Amino acid sequence: MTVTPRMPLPTVRGRQTKAAIDAAARAVIARKGILATTISDIAAEAGRSTASFYNYYDSKEAMVREWAVRFRDEARERSRGAEDPGLSNWERSYQAATAHWTTYRDRLAEMISVSQLAMVNDDFAQYWKDICALPIALITKMVNHAAQQGLSDDDDPHLIAVALVSMLNQFCYTQLSGGGKKPDDQACITTLATIFYRTIYCRGPR
Repeated sequence: MTVTPRMPLPTVRGRQTKAAIDAAARAVIARKGILATTISDIAAEAGRSTASFYNYYDSKEAMVREWAVRFRDEARERSRGAEDPGLSNWERSYQAATAHWTTYRDRLAEMISVSQLAMVNDDFAQYWKDICALPIALITKMVNHAAQQGLSDDDDPHLIAVALVSMLNQFCYTQLSGGGKKPDDQACITTLATIFYRTIYCRGPR
């Protein structure tokens, strides 16, 4: 996905208005999802006119493209902590779970928007695939690492990784979206780390 960035906003007021629109859009999308969110919803949340939105974005899809490109490198950087060769199996599981949870939590609007737009737009479908490829590659390495320790059956590491990432995404979405009670970060990360650890490093006979 390629995005042509707009020119930097020339005034403090312009930057503040754009920030207000972005914040409003994130809040509405977290509650309603991108497909049900309208430009009018975003403008009303921001306390601005609908015309104000179009001063900064051509469409809500264009807005999401700008957001998504910004956070791609951040997600990659967070996942690297689980690749430290000095970690124990539990520490590696915990680092991987933390990276996935915090990325989804901190970039909830991006994750919801790209995943939902992927259902109706080929461009976003490819971008969602690229986003998921990061944790899939990490977990595949973890399964291969377990196999080197004799802790893995003859399963397909890639398929295990795909299954885990699918579960992780749905868990994070269920816990974080909808605007309900804020989840307990520590409890959620520990739960995900336990699933990582038991799935990858505690393999018993079938």
